Amino acid sequence: MLKVYLSGEIHTDWREQIIDGAEGLDVQFDAPVTDHAASDDCGVAILGAEEKKFWHDRKGAQLNAIRTRKGIEEADVVVVRFGEQYKQWNAAFDAGYAAALGKSLVILHGPDHAHALKEVDAAALAVAEEPRQVVEILRYVLTGKLPG
Repeated sequence: MLKVYLSGEIHTDWREQIIDGAEGLDVQFDAPVTDHAASDDCGVAILGAEEKKFWHDRKGAQLNAIRTRKGIEEADVVVVRFGEQYKQWNAAFDAGYAAALGKSLVILHGPDHAHALKEVDAAALAVAEEPRQVVEILRYVLTGKLPG
């Protein structure tokens, strides 16, 4: 079984496209919490309210980091998606962490980000533009079969 961690942008359905496309493959997926409000508020919901937004966000970030570290450390392949609309500093951090751990790293972004992410892309074993390409990478890794 191939364990795949799907990191990055949370505003589109790219994860579902990959998961649906990989049906029938021996793959187990993991991902961060993609409910934006739950992700932001987990720290104060569990550890108590904070008056200042900085500490509110910090509590959430630290709890999310526990989940993210576990997911990346246990993964065989880490896919990091950079979306079009927002700057994903957390995605860049996840890519760097995965690279530092020697994980097989697949980066997913559109052509408009090619220059901005050139160093991140250089650390990856593959750079894809579409979720279907990630599915084909996983299929090839598991079966040796090309698309067609």
